[in-house]
Amino acid sequence: MKKSLITALLLAAAIWAGCESHTSTPQPLRPFTGLPENIQAVMAKPNYSQATWSLLVVDSQTGQTIYNLNSTERLLIGSVRKLFSVGTALERLGPEHRFITTVHRLGEVNAGILDGDLVLRASGDVTMGLRRLPDETMAITRIDHNEAVAVGSAELTNTDPRLAYRQLAQQIADLGVTEISGEVVVDDRLFEPFDFRGQFQVTPAFVNEDLVDVALQPTIPGSPAEVLEVRPESAAFSVTSTAMTVAGSGTALLEPDPFLPDCIGVPGCGGTVSGELPVDGAPPFSEDYPIVTNFRMVDPTSFVRTVFIEELQKAGVTVQADLVAPNPSGLLPAPEALTDANQLARYTSLPFSQYARLILKVSFNLGADTTLMQFGLAHGVATLAEALEAERQTLTGDFRIGSEEFLFFEGAGGGESAATAEAVVDFLQTMASRPTAAIFRESLPVLGVDGTLSILSEYQTDPSLVGASGNVLAKTGTFASGTPEGLIRIRCRAMAGYISTRSGREITFLLNVNNGGDFEQFIESAMVNEDLATISAILWRDL
Repeated sequence: MKKSLITALLLAAAIWAGCESHTSTPQPLRPFTGLPENIQAVMAKPNYSQATWSLLVVDSQTGQTIYNLNSTERLLIGSVRKLFSVGTALERLGPEHRFITTVHRLGEVNAGILDGDLVLRASGDVTMGLRRLPDETMAITRIDHNEAVAVGSAELTNTDPRLAYRQLAQQIADLGVTEISGEVVVDDRLFEPFDFRGQFQVTPAFVNEDLVDVALQPTIPGSPAEVLEVRPESAAFSVTSTAMTVAGSGTALLEPDPFLPDCIGVPGCGGTVSGELPVDGAPPFSEDYPIVTNFRMVDPTSFVRTVFIEELQKAGVTVQADLVAPNPSGLLPAPEALTDANQLARYTSLPFSQYARLILKVSFNLGADTTLMQFGLAHGVATLAEALEAERQTLTGDFRIGSEEFLFFEGAGGGESAATAEAVVDFLQTMASRPTAAIFRESLPVLGVDGTLSILSEYQTDPSLVGASGNVLAKTGTFASGTPEGLIRIRCRAMAGYISTRSGREITFLLNVNNGGDFEQFIESAMVNEDLATISAILWRDL
């Protein structure tokens, strides 16, 4: 295995760190009594010899249990956890909720010159216009850029990561402001920063979802690969490529170094992309180039500051402050000093319904964590721990889920996130009865069509299962770690959602496997997802 891929997998393992659940894991249940033989046959494959399966299927209309396997065992669920963070936020914030980012002056504007500081008040808008399309929806790709390092590549949206900052800067210029004599400061006090899986402290300030993306393609063997795009291009972080084009048809591999640069806010900060691009090969999970990798902007507030100053300069506004520097948060006034009276510009996000769709379709970890914080803010709290407690109170009170049935540590499904099948299905059933039901349902990945279920196709080799495409709507979950032997252990793969069966019946289900086998490469573990898709397709066909 190439060193670059090992690094990517280690980063993926860091994302999914802490695999052991606080609850005891039951012994593998064999045989799978009460289940159809064709489902049992999938569950009994050799790589599942140490696995624990859970399956709960109920009739969506009557609540009647159809299949029940291990439904009361609290097991790891990975990103299925996002159903809870997004669903409760949809209920609390409302589908039409929008995030408002504002810019304020501290001082007077005379003859076009602001004699004082300019303050951008971050709103926790995790996309900040990155994915905004002309039809007021969000752009989503098959392999999201947030997973580029973990899976080996991604597909970039054809949108502008600087959109919101360009619009804010232009509004200021349109007011006749030509110069900022003081500092440009980003106010990131909306919520307390929280740790994102050991990578960095998340603040309410975002550009390009706290990433710098790099897209490359091969040229001719023995020559450097071509850098097609660095986005956003900024003085805050430069990218150098040493990646080479090689002969052959293998898998393209890239390594960003360092993935977590500690120099954001320091002039000259940058990173290097290395690796090999076989001229007749392709990136992982993709059929063609370009290949995409990225760097995490571990000081997002300072990164936002530089990007905003660059957009001000492009709009014709001179800024006297240093372009690249740590955000001077010590200059911020009391929050109440930032008022409508001194507001110069504002950016309004797309409705929250679009964020729900993004987070669930692509399993957007940072978006789910930030959504949990937004849920907390709506309850008057501003720390991760307090937001989790507010969510717990909602789940045990409003949704009537037992407190012992789930264990969450953040909003996305990392750490030791676990739940029973009964908790997940009960939550899905309750959401189906709420006013947000249609939006919630439409936000789920669709088998064979979009999101994390778009790349699964093994079930289609059986002609009787092809019709499941478009009829299984489910959130996927993955939880993995490394083994002492250097293998990738699939601690959890899960699916949960709704199926419109061939007979016209509506069912709600959770399908989960813990300890789903060890694999040399992460891409090989996709077979576990294929097996889950096959079982879901069997449910579509036979119920």
